[in-house]
Amino acid sequence: MKHILGIDGGGTKTICVVMDEQRHILGRGEAGSSNYQIVGINTAKKSIESAMNQAVLTALKFPDNIIYNLKNKITINAISLGLAGVGRSRDIKVIKNIVRDLQTSNSLPIIWDVKPHNIIISHDALISLVGGIGDDLGIVVACGTGSIVFGKNQQGKTKRVGGWGNILGDEGSAYQIAVSGIKAVLKAYDGRGEKTYLTAAFKNHLGLESVEDLIEIVYQSGWSVKDIAALAVVVDNAAVNRDAIANRIIDNAVEELVKSVYVVVDELFQPGDNIEIVTTGSLWKCKCKIRDRFARSLDGMKIIIPRFEPVYGAALLGLRSL
Repeated sequence: MKHILGIDGGGTKTICVVMDEQRHILGRGEAGSSNYQIVGINTAKKSIESAMNQAVLTALKFPDNIIYNLKNKITINAISLGLAGVGRSRDIKVIKNIVRDLQTSNSLPIIWDVKPHNIIISHDALISLVGGIGDDLGIVVACGTGSIVFGKNQQGKTKRVGGWGNILGDEGSAYQIAVSGIKAVLKAYDGRGEKTYLTAAFKNHLGLESVEDLIEIVYQSGWSVKDIAALAVVVDNAAVNRDAIANRIIDNAVEELVKSVYVVVDELFQPGDNIEIVTTGSLWKCKCKIRDRFARSLDGMKIIIPRFEPVYGAALLGLRSL
């Protein structure tokens, strides 16, 4: 029996699973961020190692498991990593070095039997596509703190739209929705924009005495991009309460995502192709039915919820390399 390590590494957490040839998940582990551009190479390596160690130890305790040898170690035949922030050749080189170090480490209960072509390193959008659809053919629209649209066709050609981060892009993301909501409140306060329920909503949510206190929250409190993105819930609730400005913000976010999807479709697919579009990420759980708005705007295209999680997609990519 051969075994694969699948790893989903992001800015918040790292998940690792041990999969066998029958696609059974035997073990699972979680650790902190492995986005080396945020936490540094050493911390990223420690997170990956910790998640791997937990997954393997869980697999070793799997009921009636006979995948270990007399030294109580698992033989791993492929490793597949889907990591946030890994899209350029120099990023892949960094991760290859991390994998090499892990393979020479004595701290993991692993016997490595991995050929170079069995080491798969990809970005997180690809494993979200493979996990969400169960195949690497189609389109994924990933929207959480940030946003990206990624597709792959039958010829293996790929197209990515977005994913440029909160400063340069991430249109349609929770971060941009939150910032648009705050801007609308400030415009209303100045008299440059329409009055909106968002003013009272943000004040109540953050416990502010004045709209001007938003300055301290955003600029001086040390809030991260993720912290600000979490304020999208305020806009979501206001949209549910039929606030015109909040609904306009949500509609604008949907419009940006739909534009991105059509760019990918036009680049990769032909009329009549049976395309599945999987939506992943926390934004799709909004109460304002953002997913329904998105689906209505795509003129009959097949929109699905994820069939599996991204880490499962990472493991599937590793399995294909065997």
